[in-house]
Parts: sequence; C-alpha cells; structure tokens
Amino acid sequence: MKIEELDIAESVARFYIDSGINELYPPQTDAVKLGLLSGKNIVSAVPTASGKTMIAELAMLNSIFRGGKAVYIVPLRALASEKYERFSEFKSLGVKVGISTGDFDRRDERLASNDIIVVTSEKMDSLLRNEISWAQKLTVIVVDEIHLINSGDRGPTLEIALAKLRRANPGAQILALSATVSNAGEIANWLGAELIKSDWRPVELKEGVFLDGTINFDDRGKKIPTHKDPATSLVLDTIGEGGQCLIFESTRRYAEKTAQRIGSTLRKHIDDTRAAKLCEIAVEIRGVSDTELSKNLADCVECGIAFHHAGLLAEHRKIVEGRFKANDIKVICSTPTLAAGINLPARRVIIRNYRRYEVNHGSLPIPVLEYKQMCGRAGRPKLDPYGESVLIAKSNDEFEWLRDNYIFGKIEDISSKLGTENALRTHVLSLISSGVTKEKSELMNFLKETFYAFQKDSNDLELVVERTLCFLEKEEMVVEEGILYATELGRIVSRLYVDPLSAAIIIKGLKENKTTEKIHDLGLIHLICKTPNMRKLYLKSSDHAWLHDFIYENYDSFTHVPSEFESEYDFFLPEVKTAVLIHDWVFEKSEDEITKKLGVGPGDIRSITDIAEWLMHSTTELSYFLHLKTTLRAKELTERITYGTMRELLDLLRIKGVGRVRARRLYNAGYKNVKKLRNADVNKIKRIVGAKVAEKIIEEAKKIEVDEGAERGESLLDFA
Repeated sequence: MKIEELDIAESVARFYIDSGINELYPPQTDAVKLGLLSGKNIVSAVPTASGKTMIAELAMLNSIFRGGKAVYIVPLRALASEKYERFSEFKSLGVKVGISTGDFDRRDERLASNDIIVVTSEKMDSLLRNEISWAQKLTVIVVDEIHLINSGDRGPTLEIALAKLRRANPGAQILALSATVSNAGEIANWLGAELIKSDWRPVELKEGVFLDGTINFDDRGKKIPTHKDPATSLVLDTIGEGGQCLIFESTRRYAEKTAQRIGSTLRKHIDDTRAAKLCEIAVEIRGVSDTELSKNLADCVECGIAFHHAGLLAEHRKIVEGRFKANDIKVICSTPTLAAGINLPARRVIIRNYRRYEVNHGSLPIPVLEYKQMCGRAGRPKLDPYGESVLIAKSNDEFEWLRDNYIFGKIEDISSKLGTENALRTHVLSLISSGVTKEKSELMNFLKETFYAFQKDSNDLELVVERTLCFLEKEEMVVEEGILYATELGRIVSRLYVDPLSAAIIIKGLKENKTTEKIHDLGLIHLICKTPNMRKLYLKSSDHAWLHDFIYENYDSFTHVPSEFESEYDFFLPEVKTAVLIHDWVFEKSEDEITKKLGVGPGDIRSITDIAEWLMHSTTELSYFLHLKTTLRAKELTERITYGTMRELLDLLRIKGVGRVRARRLYNAGYKNVKKLRNADVNKIKRIVGAKVAEKIIEEAKKIEVDEGAERGESLLDFA
C-alpha cells in the first residue's frame, strides 16, 4: 500500500514521502486494513524492525490532526529518549512532543500542552496517582513492548496503568506493540483489539548454530576461517564481509572479558585511518569518567570493539551506541539488556552464552522469547542483504539441543504477574487514594479489568486483595468505615510512589529513633536500604570479612543489628553493602574508589544513588508528617545524595556548572560559599577550575541569592 493512498493529512503523507518512505511494510498495510486509521484497537506482534513504531505513528498523527492527544508508554528510560528523539521530528508538522521519566511525586501538568507524551510505565502510573488533568483527554494510548507484562518487576505496574487509562478514556484507541509471542491473541482479546501477527521482516533472518568451523543454517552450512576462539572466528568473518556484530553474553564480566579477548586479535586488522578514528572515540570515553571501567572500555574501543552493560554510565552507553550506528565501532559485546527494545541492529548477532544464573535455581537456559529478542537485532534495514543469528555449540549433542529448543522452539506464552501481595500493595493503595475505588466490590470490579483476571480465576485475586487491605489498615494507610478511604498518611505514601511496605519500614525506623542525636547519617542511609524499593548489591565471598569489620566499627550507627546467628543477618549484609556505597558517595569518595571497593560499575553508582535520593526524599516527607526531628537531617542527606558531597559544599553546588569535584577544589582554595565566589578574582578561579569555565561560574554565582546561613558555615541541622 502506497503512502499517498492513506486517508491521512496531506502534510503527514508528505513527511513520510520526503523521508524516503513511499510504501508501507506488509504488517503496516494489515494494520490499516484492520481499521488503524478509523480508531480500531490493534495488537501488533511482529518481529523487530518490521515497522511497529510507524503503525503507532500513523495512528497518533491521524488523531492529532483531528484534535486528539496521544501517550506513548515504554518500559525503559533509554527507549523513552530514543522515541522522543524520533517523534520530535514531527515538530515540522506543528506537533508538540513531551517526555517525562523521573520525579515520581511530580504532577507534570506542563505536559498537557503536548500532542504526544512519551513516558515510562512507572511514570505513567505515578502521573495517574497524582491525578494529572490531561490523562482523561487522551485519544490514542500506545504501549510499546507490551509482552513485558510478563515481567515480575515491571509487568504489574504496566498492567494497572493501562487499566486505569482505559477506564479514564473509554473511547481511546489502544495500540499494543509486541515481539512475537505465542498468546498474542489472548492480549488482543483482553484489549478488544484486532491482531496483526506476522513473521515478515524487511531483512531476511537466518538462524544457525556454529560448530567445528561451520555455521549450520536450516538449508545449508557456511564454512568460515577458524580461530582458536569460536566468537573471534565469527567476528572476523563478519567484519571481512563488511558487516557489524553484536555478541550477547550472560554477565557483565563475560561481556568485558570477551571484548578484551576478541580485541587483542581485532587490533591486528585495523588500518591507520580507522585506528585514528577509534583513538578519538577512546579519548571521548576517557573524558566521561576517570574510572578503571572507563579506561578498560576505551582500551577495547582502540582495538575496534566495545562492551555494553548497565554498569556503564549512560554517557558511555550513548557514545558506544552512537558510534556503532555510525559504523565506527564494528563490534559490541553486551549483556541481554541491549536486546530490550533499543534500536541497534547488526549484520550478525552471536549468542555466545545462552545460560543465565538465577538465584536459588543456578544456571538455566534463557527463555525462547529472550533468544528471539536477541536474534531479532540481526540485519540492518537498507544496509544488510540479510541478517544472521548464530548460537555457539561445543558438541553434536549441544548442537541438536540448541537447534531444537531455540531455532525451532516454541516461544513461551506471557502471563500476568499481578496476583501477589508484593505486586498489589502499592496499586491497591493508589486505587483507594485516588478515589477510583471506594468499596471492596468496586476494587474487585476494577481488578477484573486486568490481564490477570482475564487469564485466571478472580477468586484467587480476591484472597490476595484481602491480605493486602489488612496490611494497609494495620499500617494506618487505609480505613474501612462502610467505604474504603486512604488516610492522610496513605495519600502521602501513594503520592511519593513508594511501596507501602517501604514506607512502613521507614516509619518504624524513624519512630524507634525519635531524635537527631540517636540516628546517624549511616543509620538513615541503612534504613532506606532495608526497603523493598532499594536495589541491593550482590554479596561476593570476599565481602563477608570487611562487612563484618565495618558493622562492628559502626555498630551504634545502625538502628538495629541482628545477630550473626539469625537468618535476618543474611539479608542485613547486602543492605549494609548497599548503604556503604551511598555513604561513601556522600562522603566524597571517588567513583573509582567505590567501584574497586564494591565491585560495581559507575552506572550502578548512579542507579543506586538515584533510588536513594528518591527514598531519602520520601523519608523527609514521612518524617515531616510525623513531626520528627529527623526531617532536616533527611532533607540535607537528600541533597547530599543528589550531588555526592559533604554538607559543607551544598551552597556552592547551587551554582550551575559546579559539580562535586569543582566544588571541593573551590572550597579547599577558600571559596567556601556563593558569596565568596561571586566576588572572586577570575584569574585565581581560572587556576582552580580552568580558564574555560571560570568566568561562567562567577557569572552564574552572581545570579544566585546569597544564603547567609551558608556564609556563616551553618547547616540545616543547626536550626533543628
């Protein structure tokens, strides 16, 4: 079907034609024929790169040009940024695009002026809890990667947010975009949608297993020159044919080690021109952070290969992704996170390790759905004549197993993960707090609209809901007096977007230590690390000895220390290790010191401190509500976590362009607050922070109102 044949605004048709898109892909044509442009709900379950996003674009633009508004929901912040950049191209059509992914207790009413709003599922749920006005004005609701309803972490939130949106906008068009899953028809039935299910791809995908120097595809074998390492053989063959490679490993350590090993061979095949280009990229990477991980990544890039995982800083990942798209980097070794929606295709995808360690279960084969997500990255549209996905076998028996279970294996059904107390606590409270449900019968009627109730017996759900309500009543967040209503505490907890169990743990800890004299910074930090909302660090065998010593030396700082002989102690140690990361961060330990000490990446530091900032802010709000003296200490700690500094630098950090490192240099040189800096000799400041930024910093300092308390060196706690 030609673009010019579509019943859409002429300017929209011209936008696509000018972009080089004159004709729809078959799945897109199917969507139009099934009523995409007349408001029909659609579930699109087609392979990666088959045009799912454009299906959503056509529906959104068609509605917007008729006065509508659209929301586009994604599972990851990185994917939100990618979609925002894409949809921002519609600004030439007069379409306004907004994005919101953070600050869970912020209403973001400013988004109301946009035609397309890109959000993560968690942010969408948070906005609905905070009763944003534009949520009832949506005409198109797009859910990308809807198969992640199957995720125990993200699935329940996505499911509840979608159920709320459907109830608030009964006439809105629902578009659910998915990878190929076995029970896509079940999702379509739940949403009252037409189903598009197809194996069509714009680039042919060949799936094979590599054994003894031959890639064995279904129809033929492809012999390649062999190296002692199978992955290196496959990489050299791909690059020799002008392609790029993605290598998927099961862990970060394997991804890094594989990149280093393959890089030692690759560097021998790099000419001087490419070597100079790779050197430029390496310099850019080293400039992001001065950590060992950053240096290792830069060293690998100089060899023509990169690694990619969540331990890297977002800036590092962006450089690697951008340079790979530009064909400057030919090979990336990645953990499976890269397969989760980000648009980064390659000629050949190599799945080097198909097993993954699961706590309490050991090493297990990955699901077929995850394998298909990885191999779906093979083949760059308009660049590659085909794409290849290759598993690596070590024996004939393994070869047969891989072929039968993955290449010809049945993709698993997806199922709702909503039916547990852990999943329901926060959502039941939000439904009551926002007034969506006022009676148990109304609550159950709402939950009957979920995918869980569609798939399973709602009687099971009723028992879990009953236990959940008992917990919320016990913690004084919900009261039942004929009707269900949230207490003021319950409304605060819901607005803060913390798990009610997290709030209960924080409140108990604060009440047990009612004065600032009795609770230390480390005690408050450990308190938030006890909550289910905090992502705990894994323990290694080498951690036990130093953690025992740390606990002994700081015994009085903790609100409670269980006995080593109690089972609770096994949970206590990961909490303390996580608290040490945050504690070291606010006491200005360098990223390199923290990463080496705790065996984490710089990306982990940012991720955990982001969560800690949110939880400490929530602690401040809860402490204030309870009229406790910990409020100011928690408020100050929130700021310190934000910047990673001691309290004495907080005034300087109000200056735009001043971070933790520059603030410390300025403070140590005698410029201890904004007032002293705004009147400083620019030449002296240049010697401290460099000529490029000195004038700008002084200029920014002059815009800031002087904090007289900071001038006297006072802390927030001095007023407690």
